[in-house]
Amino acid sequence: MEYQPYIEVDPQRRGGKACIKGTRIAVADILDMLGDGMSFNEIIDDYPDLNSTKIRAALSYAAAQQRKGRAA
Repeated sequence: MEYQPYIEVDPQRRGGKACIKGTRIAVADILDMLGDGMSFNEIIDDYPDLNSTKIRAALSYAAAQQRKGRAA
């Protein structure tokens, strides 16, 4: 999946962590929620700025960073 339309890294936001564009929701936050067993729907209920496409984009970004040998 193309994650670029949904992910941004802004040094002025969240210390330069990768976030969903237009939000302060970091990719790492989404990974933590999924790792804690939350479903996409539960995450979306808690964070209405998110949708399943944005969550998948966060996963794609994290996978790409992992392939490059960087932490998400």
